[in-house]
Amino acid sequence: MGADSGGVTVTSGSETRDDELAARLRLVVGRLNRRIRIDGSETLPPLQLSTLVTVEQHGPLRLSELARREGVTAPTMSRVLSSLDEQGMVARAADPCDARGVLVSIADTGQACLREIRSHRTALIARRLDRLDAGQRDALVTALPALEALLVPDDD
Repeated sequence: MGADSGGVTVTSGSETRDDELAARLRLVVGRLNRRIRIDGSETLPPLQLSTLVTVEQHGPLRLSELARREGVTAPTMSRVLSSLDEQGMVARAADPCDARGVLVSIADTGQACLREIRSHRTALIARRLDRLDAGQRDALVTALPALEALLVPDDD
């Protein structure tokens, strides 16, 4: 933690290094993700793709739960699901616990689409990895467990 010294915040060297590391990591991960999306030229917009992955991982889900998980409003999610439904990517079924509710699950077409996108993105990253020397690739292998640990949700 920083200490206040006469109106000036004093930070330890580790906080400065952590802040710099966080900034560099944010920048490189964001740019790499954007580059993959651009080079991947997928036919699904990001929110549709994210929704499809969420349904795959957690489905079947109600529209309200999908909207909550994706951080969008119910009307926005309704439009996303309509588009995915028109493309045959999702299937809707009556909620057995609530006759008024509908559960959304991933359809075979959606599964195939995700497989294709993942395969293409993996190939894009593999081509980028080919640019690295053995030491850089080893550094990435060593860093993977730490990067994967960053994916664990906060305990808020």
